[in-house]
Amino acid sequence: MDSDDQTSLNKLTLLYVFEAMDIPITSNTIIEMCTSRNTWLTYMDCTLTISQLIEAGFIHQFSREKNSYYNITPDGRSCLDHFYTRIPASRRTEITEYVKGNRMIYRRKQEYYRNYFKNADGTYTVQLKIIDPVQTTLEIKLIVSNRNTAKAVYNKWEDRAAQIYYTLHEELID
Repeated sequence: MDSDDQTSLNKLTLLYVFEAMDIPITSNTIIEMCTSRNTWLTYMDCTLTISQLIEAGFIHQFSREKNSYYNITPDGRSCLDHFYTRIPASRRTEITEYVKGNRMIYRRKQEYYRNYFKNADGTYTVQLKIIDPVQTTLEIKLIVSNRNTAKAVYNKWEDRAAQIYYTLHEELID
């Protein structure tokens, strides 16, 4: 395969990933999916292809909460509709299956922010957020007595954020 064909395949592969994910995704998520977890692209090809797709207007970049998010544009969808058959069927199937099995994991990583730090008085502050690409939906800061408690809250957040949000919403709004 010559370099122009490989460049086209890289672009179509990334567009297919964006289409399959169907949510805005961070550059870290894209790189992890395409280079670390799978071998669809190399790291250098992935970062270069993202830039090329932005320049061509096939993906859109925006920032939120110190992260850059990327999403496929209507022009990107149109390009993919016309040329997706140039992606080998085996790769399309592999991407589709991988995204089906991992979309929620990546979504949680992106949307459920968590951090903790020690305060001057020896207590710890735990910051918990639910962030969608447009706004922060929920932000909670808890002061806890020790590092073990802070770590426990930190570790539980990804699994429990949705239920906590639902409970707060039901109790306070409805």
